[in-house]
This record gives sequence, C-alpha cells and structure tokens, in this order.
Amino acid sequence: MQTEIIIAGFGGQGVLFTGQLLSYTAMEQGKHVTWIPSYGPEMRGGTANCTVIIADDEIGSPLAKYPHALIAMNLPSLDKYEKMVKPGGVMVVNSSLVNRDPSRSDIRNVMIPGNEIAESIGDQRVTNMVMLGGMLANMEILTLEAIEKSLRAHTPERQQKYLPLNLQALKQGAAYLAEKVK
Repeated sequence: MQTEIIIAGFGGQGVLFTGQLLSYTAMEQGKHVTWIPSYGPEMRGGTANCTVIIADDEIGSPLAKYPHALIAMNLPSLDKYEKMVKPGGVMVVNSSLVNRDPSRSDIRNVMIPGNEIAESIGDQRVTNMVMLGGMLANMEILTLEAIEKSLRAHTPERQQKYLPLNLQALKQGAAYLAEKVK
C-alpha cells in the first residue's frame, strides 16, 4: 500500500513541519517514506507545500501526480491542488481561510475551521496540527497515538513548551470531525 499526501499553504503555517512529522512517524512505524518540501523565497507569507509518500514497500518515485490526500491550509492551495486529488481521496480544507466549497464530489471533502479551533485552545500557530488531526481522523494511515509519540520525540528542546498545545490541537482536529458526524 502506498499513500501520497500533499500539504499546502502559506509559509509560516507549519506546512513543512507537518510533512516532516508525518514522515518521522511513518519511519518509526517501519514504513518507507519520501518527503519533498517546496517553498518560495519569502520567510513568511510565500507559498509552501510538501509531498509525503508513505508506503509498505520501496517507493518508485517521490512525486505525487494524483495524491490520495490534500491538506489545503488556504484558498490558493485549494485552487491549485483540488483537481489533482485522486477520486475517492480525502481533501481537508481550512475553512477559516477558504471562502468557497470544494467543487469535487468524487472525493471526501472535510471542512475544518482550523484557525478558529487553534485560537480557541490558545495559539493560532497550531492550526497545522488541527488540520493534521482532521486528516488522520479520515484516513487509516497513521494513528493519532503514533503521531503524538513522534511529536514528543522530534520537537526540539526550545519548542517543547508548545508540545501540550500541539497535542491538544491534534486531538481537537480529530474530535471536531467526530462531533460533526453525530
């Protein structure tokens, strides 16, 4: 089994970190992984995206022409990548920054007010973890527990103070969807 994921947004939204976290977690689970970041020259506000491929066997190519999943952190990312998601795939969209509904009906569209959830738990900078939690709740690729373990192991010491917020954001993103389904 091979799963291809694109995470896209503006620089400063934690897009690349989210991809790295997925990659570290998958490696710790014994999976084969590729992670390819792409970003503009700006420090904050420019475009940023990454492709993560997680597989049980060797990965033939690190490129994802038709990913199984997309996390779109903003409207330009949704506009650019929506058409690429494989039919039957999952698209997790930050409805806080997207002012339109997805146009695809052949994929699972998951709208999460990521910024609002992150702000409600104390820091908008954890929006990426809210969105990741939402994706994990919609895909059987990695468990929330495995992501949490990896997050604890790979968060630099200077960033450890944000660990409780990140963990809470992951859980809130997954829980938001559970509440919406009821």
